[in-house]
Amino acid sequence: MPRKWCFQPHDASRVRELAGQLRVSPILAQVLAARGYLAADSARSFLDSKLTELHDPELLPGVPAAADRIVAAIQAQRKVVIYGDYDVDGVTATSLLWHCLKRAGGTVDYYLPHRLEEGYGLNCDALTKLHAADPQSLVVTVDCGISSTAEAEHARQLGLELIITDHHEFGETLPNAEVLVHPRLPGSQYPFGELCGVGVAFKLAWAICARLGDGKKSPPHLREFLLSAIGLAAIGTVADVVPLVDENRVLVRYGLTALRDRASLGLRALFEETGLAEKSLFDAEDIGFALAPRINAAGRLGQARLAVELLTTDNTERATMLARYLDEQNKTRQQVERKIHKQAKELVAQHPDWQADPVLVLAHHEWHPGIIGIVASRIAENFEKPTVMIALNAQDGIGQGSARSFAGYDLHAGISVCREHLLKFGGHHAAAGLRIEGSRIDDFRQAFCAEARSFTPRQEDLDLQVDAEIRLADLNVKAVLELDRLGPFGRDNPRPVFVSTRVELAEPPRTMGEGDRHLQVKLKHFGKTLRAVAFGKGDWAAEIAAAPGPLAISFAPVINRFRGQENVELQLLDWKSEA
Repeated sequence: MPRKWCFQPHDASRVRELAGQLRVSPILAQVLAARGYLAADSARSFLDSKLTELHDPELLPGVPAAADRIVAAIQAQRKVVIYGDYDVDGVTATSLLWHCLKRAGGTVDYYLPHRLEEGYGLNCDALTKLHAADPQSLVVTVDCGISSTAEAEHARQLGLELIITDHHEFGETLPNAEVLVHPRLPGSQYPFGELCGVGVAFKLAWAICARLGDGKKSPPHLREFLLSAIGLAAIGTVADVVPLVDENRVLVRYGLTALRDRASLGLRALFEETGLAEKSLFDAEDIGFALAPRINAAGRLGQARLAVELLTTDNTERATMLARYLDEQNKTRQQVERKIHKQAKELVAQHPDWQADPVLVLAHHEWHPGIIGIVASRIAENFEKPTVMIALNAQDGIGQGSARSFAGYDLHAGISVCREHLLKFGGHHAAAGLRIEGSRIDDFRQAFCAEARSFTPRQEDLDLQVDAEIRLADLNVKAVLELDRLGPFGRDNPRPVFVSTRVELAEPPRTMGEGDRHLQVKLKHFGKTLRAVAFGKGDWAAEIAAAPGPLAISFAPVINRFRGQENVELQLLDWKSEA
């Protein structure tokens, strides 16, 4: 369906005043005003956010008790096992806490469940093995465990000390672990509830380091560690698509600098493999499109432990080999993803009645359970509705599913209503995972559709929010670099979106990329010509070529850096014929 372009109202005189007070361009001032920063003080604070704006880790529920127990374990020379998750958030959280405990002099190991054999989160068999290997060990989860009530009880019966750190949604009953660390626990006074798993792990590491200093300040070598660890926190925060506001934005802003200046051996090898080593400045897109997919590919294809090894190794040769391997795994993932996406669209086409449903529930025996989450995001966007994709195991008939939301629908709440049809589920409002018997899929589909039928999408989730209408001639390199001060960009803090009207084609549009998936077109506006690209919108090429008259376009401007040159480029978001 065509998207409505929603222009933010603004007061021209207030924009001029704000530009003068901040000494910034009218374009930047207009975007700040459109996003609610009308006072110079609040706008300046947003643009110049500092590390000191990070909240005190002692305020995070469970952190003081968890830090005390971990420090006591280190001092008693007990082994600490970090139990992580196989996605980027879990891998970076595991690596960050591993580095912290190692530098603190601890005996530390990590365990990541096999995505295909064990599934997400804590499992009793793994806890039994960890206990058998060392009954005196302390197990600390990162990015998982807050819904693992049965598993926590199993650990208690074994006599295994368990600390759970997580950020996902929890059920009515909390697990009975020694300590729970979570920003949104009942009664929490923590100022920001949207940390991801590695954000929580960073706060715990901060508290541990303080205890190994004078209680408030960390010793110099651990202070240096924390400054470098912000880089890992940034990778997981961007990859987990949590809101890039408040301290998440601060973590990513300073984490991007840490990645450039203080990256580990393994990350530097990954930079070489992805071409990022040539860049003097990193942005959130470098994480989202270059680093995160390669780290994720290992876990998606069942080798998450190798990703942690890359982020923790001190062997140059091993780092190079692992970085190369992750890049190869990512290429394999891309091929599998394209096949699954094609099959999913064909499946919907074969069931026209599903297209009228408020949600899609798709299942297939050939799908890879590690890849379906990425495809579910694309299908949700293609068909504009929440989507569950299920990979069925031909041997036991059990399906492993990944769900992605659309237009603000609360997936966790919706799926929880249908839990009677599931073996297991977990996640949050935007993404979820589940396990289901193949014979129950139709019942689950009916129940989920019935529950979601009453959902009314928020208008702001459907509209394209536009910050201002401008001329392409206003977009020189200096202006776009100044707009980058609003970043890092991501969920709830998107790149500035502009509209230009009466735009003409300078050249016929054409497709690019594997399978002609993407669009590139040169656009002309009052004598200024700029290149525009639209990822995943190759089908627009023929439509734009056939459109009569000039175009109205909505876009986000970016800087394309190539071979030492900087040029303004447009990320085309939508277009309309003005004929």
